[in-house]
Order: sequence, then structure tokens, then C-alpha cells
Amino acid sequence: MISENRFELLVGLAVLILSGGFLIYLLQLEPSLNGEGSYEVKAKFQSAQGVSVGTDVRLAGVKIGTIESMTLDSDDYSAELILQLRSGIQIPDDSLAAIASASLLGGHFIEITPGGSLAYLQDGDYLYDTQSYVGLIQLLTNFFFSQ
Repeated sequence: MISENRFELLVGLAVLILSGGFLIYLLQLEPSLNGEGSYEVKAKFQSAQGVSVGTDVRLAGVKIGTIESMTLDSDDYSAELILQLRSGIQIPDDSLAAIASASLLGGHFIEITPGGSLAYLQDGDYLYDTQSYVGLIQLLTNFFFSQ
């Protein structure tokens, strides 16, 4: 009876140690975007369909940040997103932020396409040029009914 309790205790302890090690590994794998080492940029989208808090922000296919928060602007009924971006990555202030799809089955993210301006976005600035996600059905509908 006592040997069974010790075995269960050792297995439980091993599971806790492995879980802790896995958590430490995950924290080291993804550099933190919270606090120092990041800055926030705001962007308004007509529709934020397909993205949520925690969704990747990418530049040239490389993750440079995440969506920190999403709110509805009650004045113009647009979705206002706060993007938390890694410091050290300078984004021209005339860049485009578009909701893109990683595949046909889903997996959306924010893709930043750099502009040509020599002025860069600072903490708290707005990214004014945005494009909401346009799905395949919506594209076909627009094509057939616009003629």
C-alpha cells in the first residue's frame, strides 16, 4: 500500500517537473512582447473578421507582434485594434495593415506592407491605411453583381 502511494507521488512529481520545464521552454522560445521591448500602434478596420486578441502581426511573413486588444469605435462603427510590435522594427507611417489568410481553411493574421515614408510609427500612433479581409465568396459576389 505504501509503495503504491510513493509510486503515485513520484509520477505526480515527475509530471509537475515536466510541465514546469515545458513552460520555461515555451517562454524562452517566444520573445516577450509585453512591457519593455515593444511599442503599441493603433489601427482601425471596417471589419476585424477573422482576427482576435493574440493574433499574429507579420511583416514579410515574419512575426513582429500580436493584437493586444480589440474594441468597437462607437462613432464610426469600426474595429479599433491595438497592435503590440517589437521595438527595433521601424514601420514607415504610410504602411498598409491588411487582414490576410494563411490558407483557404482559415488562419488569419495582420500583414504589414511597408510604405516608402522616411517617418516611422511611434508608440501610440495610428496606422491609417488598413484593409479588412475579403473572402473568396465576397470576391465572387462582387465580381458577378458589379457588372
